Amino acid sequence: MKQRDLVTYAVLALVWGLSFMVLVHVVKAFGWAGTVSLRALTAGCALWLVALAMRRKLDFSCGWWPLAVAGFLTVVMQLAGIAYAAPRIGTAMTAIIVSAIPLFTMVVGRFAGLERLNERSIIGLVMGFVGIVLLVGFPDAPLTPDFLLSCAISIIGSFSAACGSLYVSVKLRNTDPWVVTIGSFLWGGVMTLPLILLVPLPTVPGLTDVLWLLVLGLITSALMYVLFYGLLAAIGPTRAISVEFVVTVVAVVAGTTLLGERLSWPQVVGAVVIISGCALVLGIWPGARRQATGL
Repeated sequence: MKQRDLVTYAVLALVWGLSFMVLVHVVKAFGWAGTVSLRALTAGCALWLVALAMRRKLDFSCGWWPLAVAGFLTVVMQLAGIAYAAPRIGTAMTAIIVSAIPLFTMVVGRFAGLERLNERSIIGLVMGFVGIVLLVGFPDAPLTPDFLLSCAISIIGSFSAACGSLYVSVKLRNTDPWVVTIGSFLWGGVMTLPLILLVPLPTVPGLTDVLWLLVLGLITSALMYVLFYGLLAAIGPTRAISVEFVVTVVAVVAGTTLLGERLSWPQVVGAVVIISGCALVLGIWPGARRQATGL
C-alpha cells in the first residue's frame, strides 16, 4: 500500500470511527429522523456542488428508480438504523453491528446467486452470527425491550446496507460512483424528510448543533465517501472494505473511554468473533487467499 493510500486509510478509520460520537450529539438536537434527512441532503447537495465546481460531468441517464432504491437501502435504512440505535445501545455496540455488513452481504449474495461460499466463508459466517448473539444477548446493562428493539433496528439497517451494496453492484455497475452517491443521498434525504413530522425535533437546535450537523454531512459523509471511492480504486474492494474493522476499533475505544460506555466480557468476545469472521469472509485473514467480495 502506497503512503498516500495508507494516509487515506487512516483518515477514513479515524473520522468514521469518531463520527459515531458526533452522530449521538446531532440526534439529541435533531432527532433520529431529522439527523438522517438533513445529513443526507447536506451530503448530496455538497457533492453536487463540488462536482459542478470541478466541472465533472454527471450522467443521470440510469434513471431515478435505481438511485431511489439505492437511497432507500443504503441511506434511509442504514443511517436510520444507526441514528436510532446509537443513543440507546451505545456508539461502540452500534459500530460493532455495522462491522457485520460484509457477513450480511455474503449471505444475501449467496441467495441471489452472486456469491459462492467456500469453507472459509462458511466458517466466517458462523463466527459472525455467533458474535452477534453474544453481543446482543449478554449486555452489560439489563436486557430490556427497548435494548432488543434498538439492536434489531440496527441489525436491519446493516442488513439493508448489504442489500443496497449488492443492488448497486448489479443495477448501477456502469454508473459513475459520484452519480450513485449523490443520487442515493438526495433520494434518501427526500424520503426521510416527511418523517420529521412524525418524529419532531426534540429541541430548538443551536448554532453548535448546526455546526455538528454540517460536520456529519460535509465531512463524515460527503468528503469521506469521495476518499473511500478513491481508495477503492487504488487498493481494491477487499482491502478497502477492511477499513470498517479499524473504524469499529476506533469507535469502541472512543465510546468506552470518552463516553463511558461499558461492554460486558461476552460482548467483547462477540466483537472479536464478528471481526474475525468478517476477515475470513473477506479473505484478509493472515494466510488466506485475497479475493474481492463484490462490495
